[in-house]
Amino acid sequence: MRAVEVREYGGPEVLKVVETRVPEPGPGQVSIDVAYAGVNFADLKARAEGYRVPKLPFVPGLEVSGRVRAAGAGVTDLTAGQEVAALTGSGAYAEVVVADAAAVFPVPSGVDLRTAATLPTVVPTAYALVHSVGRLRSGETVLVQGAAGGIGTVAGRLAKAAGAGAVYGVVSAAAKVPYARAHGYDEVFVGDFEKPVLAATGGRGVDLALDPVGGEAFQASLASLAPFGRLVSFGNASSAEPWRVGQPELYPRAVTVSGFSILSLAQTAPAALRALAERAFATVVDGTVALPVTAEFPLAEASEAHRLMGARTSTGKLLLRVSGH
Repeated sequence: MRAVEVREYGGPEVLKVVETRVPEPGPGQVSIDVAYAGVNFADLKARAEGYRVPKLPFVPGLEVSGRVRAAGAGVTDLTAGQEVAALTGSGAYAEVVVADAAAVFPVPSGVDLRTAATLPTVVPTAYALVHSVGRLRSGETVLVQGAAGGIGTVAGRLAKAAGAGAVYGVVSAAAKVPYARAHGYDEVFVGDFEKPVLAATGGRGVDLALDPVGGEAFQASLASLAPFGRLVSFGNASSAEPWRVGQPELYPRAVTVSGFSILSLAQTAPAALRALAERAFATVVDGTVALPVTAEFPLAEASEAHRLMGARTSTGKLLLRVSGH
């Protein structure tokens, strides 16, 4: 089978198509004939700096849609030929991937495989950020970094649907502002945002801030919180030193900092992940959430997908088209 492999860390050019063996599922796993693989920023960090990579060589990719090829021992609720979406942890840039059955989800009725590929990481993450961890209440204000990206697109829509009083977004370029405004954001800031957010809220700050960037953006998000506000960290795109907060930052305005990683949740609490995914996928079926696929590349052009995402000019979701479906 074909797969995209990384044998050394570096730029998009290190992504190479290779012929390799078809993996077989172990106990509690299934193999999947991949139709589409999602492209995520975590894939770029893995390729460039070894984020969550145990050893070289490796095949990147965290999520797929496709059909079950074979089920391993002990798997009784998934059958060969069944259409599924899966969180893989790695290995998604391939014609066949193995995934833990606990992180493999039947494709909801009425959802095609192309759309299903956008579901495993982005939609449950955004749902958790807004509801399970962020605990957004009607009338509250929200600030989202990366408002034009996949998670930002879904988070904006979910916040609006939850009755947020105002939804503020941050994007990296002015060209992304119209896109973000079309997906639930009342006001969108380009680049620096701490002072504009405080100005927009009359100096109060926001009730909930969602930060995938870390570093200076994390600190600015923390400073943008209202009394009793919550900040949820869900990534470190800046590759800055891990954040640290304590009494000096939390006590003055009684704020809270928490974190979320869907990959970690899949390992530590798979039952919680499944319950989260079920609630999140329902928002796609009922039309609350729609995540546009704004670019699609064949598997052999994975490097071009990485170049596009790395240039920070993309919006919505990027996919790799892997095989016929």
